[in-house]
Amino acid sequence: MSTQAAEQVSYLELSEEQGSAHKFYEVRQAGTELTITYGRIGESGQSRTTSYPTAEKAGAAATKKLGEKIRKGYAPAQRGVRQRRAVTRREIASTRSTARQAPVLWRFRSGAPAFGIFVSEEHAWVGNQAGDVYMLGHDGEVTARFGLPDGVKCIVADDYWIYAGCDDGRVYDLGGKVPRVAYEIASDVDIYWLDIHDGVLGVSDAQGGITTVDHEDEFQWRRSASGSGGWMVRCDADGVYQGHSAGVTRYAARGGEQLWQTRTEGSVLFGWQERTEVFAGTSRGWVYRLAKSDGAELTRFRCDAAVYSCAASPDGKYVFAGDSASSVYCFAADGTRLWKLGTGCGSAFSMQYRDERLYLVTTDGSLACLDASEGAVREAQDGRLPQTADIKAGAVQRVAAGSEVEWVGAEGAVGAGIEVECVQEGARTRIRVVSSGYDPSWRVQFPKDIRVPGARYLVAEVHASGAGFYRARGEIRRLR
Repeated sequence: MSTQAAEQVSYLELSEEQGSAHKFYEVRQAGTELTITYGRIGESGQSRTTSYPTAEKAGAAATKKLGEKIRKGYAPAQRGVRQRRAVTRREIASTRSTARQAPVLWRFRSGAPAFGIFVSEEHAWVGNQAGDVYMLGHDGEVTARFGLPDGVKCIVADDYWIYAGCDDGRVYDLGGKVPRVAYEIASDVDIYWLDIHDGVLGVSDAQGGITTVDHEDEFQWRRSASGSGGWMVRCDADGVYQGHSAGVTRYAARGGEQLWQTRTEGSVLFGWQERTEVFAGTSRGWVYRLAKSDGAELTRFRCDAAVYSCAASPDGKYVFAGDSASSVYCFAADGTRLWKLGTGCGSAFSMQYRDERLYLVTTDGSLACLDASEGAVREAQDGRLPQTADIKAGAVQRVAAGSEVEWVGAEGAVGAGIEVECVQEGARTRIRVVSSGYDPSWRVQFPKDIRVPGARYLVAEVHASGAGFYRARGEIRRLR
């Protein structure tokens, strides 16, 4: 340790070349007090201070903590040499729609421009550039609020799991009471968009690169497209579909071989996928419907301004789009425009259709629920609108992302969950299932920032993946 007056400071950094972000860890001892500060390089990080009975015990604790980090691959470094990761936010250009108002059932103002949206059977999620993620029921009631350290790029689902991609370079699992870090992206990647399938994360970036990492956050492959600005990435079992300034490219899910590329009129600004098709909205006002198998153009849908977002109904009957002029569109599968209406709350950065409702997150930070049924749209076109409910967050508490874990004694462990253990393998920590009935050779996808070698945890649920690993779901507690 280096000495500065009565204070001793050790500073470490972790810098893996692929698949992980740059992080720092600082231990500062002042007599009997030990202050640990950790986080992403270029940021202030989180701090906690602990008092010990003697300076010797504080020093021993410092040595132990530093040793644990060094075994994980951290190394001594000089603060300030590396800088904060590059972050690109989409330029907000939105004008007021001249179309008739859409039938908005309810609207929730999140407080900042919003990109992230996901709609499940029970909930609708919105994430904004202030780092707030809200969960609402389909009636608009706010039921949960999470706080992430930076702006939310997108919200994606992978079977049971809901993830939020954040501008701090991390992807957070939102399945428990506290957001946990599931993935970390290398700091030299300027993230534009994310998607995930069966634990494999696809990351599209500013330069048009596409990177995939597996459930253990380990690099798989990286490719560079012929265009830049990768605002679209969609993943399935067979492919990774990336939209960029030159069009849409499909790569093989395993190995990353380029399978096809289809050029588009205008840069791709958003993408959507269904089982056999992908949709790409462009800066020239087009939505392309492409076959996943070979990239063939099946249909084009014409909007009157740049397309910020698009979606489709699962049955293929309808295709939706949102433009930079605060309008939303509905098309028939053959490309016929059925209607165009104004949102009344800015341009839709992202959207999703479910059960005759179109959910939008917009440039003014709203999550809006539109009644997209044929009857409601006809009423709106005639100027008859429903009374829009203005939703408030109320007293719902903001739960910040963190690495604190509730402890439980052995007496509380019986029948309370699945027991897993953290083990050290070289520079990495792994998780395996201890409870009977599971394959101990399989690894477990588990939050990265709460792993402690030798520790055991109780997980609410553990599910088998089709790719030969387990996935933790729900609340996690640490066994004493």
